[in-house]
Amino acid sequence: MADNTDDRERQFELLSDYKISRETARVLRFAADIVESPPDRPDFLHTVLCQVGLPRRATTELKFERRNGLASLLVEAGSLYSGQKWLQQPLPYGPKPRLALVHISTEAVRTKSRVIDSGRSLHDFMRRLGIGTNGREYKNFRQQMRALSACRMSLGYGNTTIDAKPIEKFSTWNALEEEHDLDEGVIELTSKFYDSLVDSAVPLDPRALACLQGSSLALDIYTWLSHRLHRVSRISGDRVTWSNLADQFGQEYSEIKDFKKTFQKALVQVRAVYPDARLDEVRGGYILLPSKPPVPPMPSIVVPQRMALIGGTTHDRSRD
Repeated sequence: MADNTDDRERQFELLSDYKISRETARVLRFAADIVESPPDRPDFLHTVLCQVGLPRRATTELKFERRNGLASLLVEAGSLYSGQKWLQQPLPYGPKPRLALVHISTEAVRTKSRVIDSGRSLHDFMRRLGIGTNGREYKNFRQQMRALSACRMSLGYGNTTIDAKPIEKFSTWNALEEEHDLDEGVIELTSKFYDSLVDSAVPLDPRALACLQGSSLALDIYTWLSHRLHRVSRISGDRVTWSNLADQFGQEYSEIKDFKKTFQKALVQVRAVYPDARLDEVRGGYILLPSKPPVPPMPSIVVPQRMALIGGTTHDRSRD
């Protein structure tokens, strides 16, 4: 361990001779911490949302689709009731609803409940997510939470359509008002989403999410690789083409060359905070190689036979 520490110190001394951006220095600090030790406790996200995500940019459209192989996620904008009338909400987009979904999913897994306490104020909730609470950030996050709570999600696979709406009840912070004397917030997940979440939550490193929180694309790539790489079984790996990646991540780009440039830049940051990610760029795309997950699996607890006979729990699947 001491040798590794000495090596890292020498690397940072060498880097200090070069002019690097504040963002690069920030990524390097997170990367060093992640290499040094596992997270205190993981965050979680639903396996479906690790593969197909929300829009990354604002759009006037009320429907949005992402595809991943045979799977497709359709996100439709919904409405919220103000007490007097229904108000149309836009589609949620950008990093903030992604971070909110991670936080909500994590709390549901940890508390084993589909009812999530979101704090006494929007400021409280934002602080929990590590999001700045200045006026502009506050207004934008408030709108994103409205849009997220109202939207509908449908997952298609083959000839099957599944209702994948995450939030059933949004009763929080007088959601459609602007007052700051707010009541205790509650977010309730749909039973279908919660049941499948508990069964298939993907562990994530919260430090990586904090590092990448300014980029929707980097967050999407990180959660996708976290879900995908440790499932690769062939030593030779699995091939994904630029066409596949554009379908999954690049709907916002009219030219694939622009998407490739942006994807490659985001991937550099992702690999810094997921150092065990193994993928090789090849002509026409990437080869995904068997990799360790970003969060080490919790060890199984071997229960003595006498304890097992009285119904001891031997393993928590949600931490795999």
